[in-house]
Amino acid sequence: MVTLETPRLILRRWREEDVAPMAAVNADPVVMRWIRDGSVLDEQQTRGRIQAWESEWESQGFGLFAVVIRSTGQLAGFTGLSVPNFLPEVLPAVEVGWRLGRSHWGQGLATEAAAAAVRFGFEERGLERIVSIAQVGNDASERIMTKLGMHPVRETVSPTGGRPVRVFELSSDQYVTTTRGGRRGRGLRNGPRFL
Repeated sequence: MVTLETPRLILRRWREEDVAPMAAVNADPVVMRWIRDGSVLDEQQTRGRIQAWESEWESQGFGLFAVVIRSTGQLAGFTGLSVPNFLPEVLPAVEVGWRLGRSHWGQGLATEAAAAAVRFGFEERGLERIVSIAQVGNDASERIMTKLGMHPVRETVSPTGGRPVRVFELSSDQYVTTTRGGRRGRGLRNGPRFL
C-alpha cells in the first residue's frame, strides 16, 4: 500500500477509524460550499464515498489518500488523484483534488498534500497530464492550483451541479520544468517520501 510523507503530513489509504472524522468534514456546509451542489454528506454517505475511493485504488492504481497531521495523528481530510467522470468533456483525464476540515485551512496544508499527490502521479504512475477542477468563484482552490504550477485551460458548466467550473492543467513536461526550474510552490519544495 502506498504511503506518502511530507514535512507535516502523512498520506495513506483509508481505515475504518477515518469514517467519523471525514464525515465531520463532509457535514460542514462551509467546507462543502464549492462541492457539486453544496450539499453536505452524512456518515453513511461518507462511508460509501470512502469505499468508492478505495475501489479506485484497486482499479486505477491511484486514488484519494487520507491526509493525517503527522504531529497529532488527526485526520485532516483527503487529497489525491481520481478520474473526473462528473465532467465527461475533459476525459480521458486524471484530476488532483483535496478537501480539508476548516480547522486546517490557511496553513498551506492543502498545497503540501496536493503537491505530494501530483508528484506521485507524475513520478510514480507516469501520468502525462493532471487536471484540477474548481467552481468559478472558489478562489482558494484556484490559488492552490496556481501554486502547483497549473494553468487554466477551459471554463464550462458541470453537468452534476449545474454550476460553472474552471479546469486547470499541468502536463508532465511542465511539471519537470517547474520542479527543476526553481519556481516551485510551497508544497513542491520538499517532495514526499514514497514508503
